[in-house]
Amino acid sequence: MSDKIKKTDEEWRSQLTPTQFAVTREKATERPHTGEYDKVTTPGTYRCICCGETLFESDQKFDAGCGWPSFSKPAVAGNVAEESDRSHGMVRTEVMCAKCDAHLGHVFDDGPGPTGLRYCINSASLKLDPKK
Repeated sequence: MSDKIKKTDEEWRSQLTPTQFAVTREKATERPHTGEYDKVTTPGTYRCICCGETLFESDQKFDAGCGWPSFSKPAVAGNVAEESDRSHGMVRTEVMCAKCDAHLGHVFDDGPGPTGLRYCINSASLKLDPKK
């Protein structure tokens, strides 16, 4: 992974929509079944909306029925960082872009094989780069 990207809130706001900023910089969550990529099956690479880092591949995407795009693993393990999230009276594992610290969503251990993981990701944190 290349060097970390650091910007001021003003710089992020000028680059992102209000929803993208709320999700990626303020750790908000989209309402279930409202995100652009929830039901999308287009082949391609999902990149960070903030910095363009490769995060997930469409062949690892599955319909978990939870209302958010779900993936069984990151495209490149080092591109997704994890930390404990104790907000909202729960203990969860938050996932972020390792390059720019954008909040992506959370990872749970109730996914399909072979990883058994479900990376539950906000559409607003992603940009799909379709395969040509």
